[in-house]
Amino acid sequence: MHFDDLIRGFQELTVTGLAQGSVYALVALGYTLVYGVLRLINFAHSEVFMFGTFAAVWIWGWMGFDAADPRPSLGVALLLILAAMIFASLVSGGVAMLVEVTSYRPLRKRNAPPLAFLITAIGASFVLLEIMALPQIIPGLPFFSDRRQIGMPPLLPTDPLFSVAGWEVNPLQLITIVVALLMMFALDWFVNKTRAGRGIRAVAQDANTAALMGVNKSRVILLVFLLGGLMAGVAAVLASMRTGYTRFNIGFFLGIKAFSAAVLGGIGNLRGALLGGLLLGLIENYGAALFGTEWKDAIAFLVLVALLMFRPTGLLGESLGRARA
Repeated sequence: MHFDDLIRGFQELTVTGLAQGSVYALVALGYTLVYGVLRLINFAHSEVFMFGTFAAVWIWGWMGFDAADPRPSLGVALLLILAAMIFASLVSGGVAMLVEVTSYRPLRKRNAPPLAFLITAIGASFVLLEIMALPQIIPGLPFFSDRRQIGMPPLLPTDPLFSVAGWEVNPLQLITIVVALLMMFALDWFVNKTRAGRGIRAVAQDANTAALMGVNKSRVILLVFLLGGLMAGVAAVLASMRTGYTRFNIGFFLGIKAFSAAVLGGIGNLRGALLGGLLLGLIENYGAALFGTEWKDAIAFLVLVALLMFRPTGLLGESLGRARA
């Protein structure tokens, strides 16, 4: 293989890895927010993401587009993507809040041990997964998947949008990276600069003292789940456009990867979730090119384990309660 081919392959893998890592980072924010406040791993977050992918199918179907339709014009495609992101965010945010109210809040009121929360999180994950696996109620409208794979309409062209010094970026990669970065920076600003964000950081640092200062703990926790759901909804649209389909169990492996990204960057740290997601996406792509796609998942986790052996708190192991602008 010529040197030019190696450089071209490296550039392609880097762009693809950043796009995939951006999706991991968006989903990882949900894990890191909940852990930062509750010291709880919300394993149902992967199904919150999964509901977002189906929300995109629903809204596109209601707007008259499905997998069998030809690719629309760029303006129409951008409108469809924006509508899907808004709707998927609302659906995923609503599902996340429903999980908090029905599964975790009753346990908090009873001062349940941490193991009870862990088991409940796993149980909530399976319940949401099986709900989406139910048969369709209305023919033609896939409110439930009946365990089928459902295709996504082709919205964006796959040809490179532009090339700078040999770095080719297609429209989907550009939108994925830009939207993910904007969402993550907006969340970081919200947590560090707004009154509600100060409440989140106060509860994360010391919930009892925050309550004495007038912070409504239950409201803050519900807000945290909502924010994580909003991020997962946007990630769901971006990820489903990349894969071209969705399934009732599509969130399982992506949820594991996103959780790994949160741990890699330092779980409980918003900026660590961004760094961990991007790094994990790059590691996966480089590893797949060197050792084969069948080793893609294993390489990412081996690197994660190796890092945590030397730095158990992750790369930016700073808790949400101590985060600074």
